[in-house]
Amino acid sequence: MSDLKENGFRMVFGWEGDNELGEMLIGQILRGEKTATCAPKEEYSEEELHATYEPVGQIVTVYDKQGTARCNVRLIEVFETTFGNPDLRLVQGEGNGNNIGQFQDDHRLAWKDLEIILKDDTVLIVELFELVKD
Repeated sequence: MSDLKENGFRMVFGWEGDNELGEMLIGQILRGEKTATCAPKEEYSEEELHATYEPVGQIVTVYDKQGTARCNVRLIEVFETTFGNPDLRLVQGEGNGNNIGQFQDDHRLAWKDLEIILKDDTVLIVELFELVKD
């Protein structure tokens, strides 16, 4: 994607030792299957939290863990929900249909290696987006 137009807003999917989870997620975005992402609010600094809300309505470049730009998405909305009672837009956008239990199991497993413990009252920052095709 050398002709991909990058801008100042960015999302990164994947981390060292993620067992290719980041690649799987980017693949889902590219196929239009993934239209949401989330992270625990406690993992954000105040500055990062502010920066997450800033690009709503704007084009955001998606990067892999090596720092390679892979695609662009338009950030539609950013909001908070809880892990114990997640907004269905998040669950559906993560590709889990209406299956909240599957969403919770997937995220417990994915974030276990990062030592993130998810409880029912854990506040999640949700980003809803759509793939921008050239």
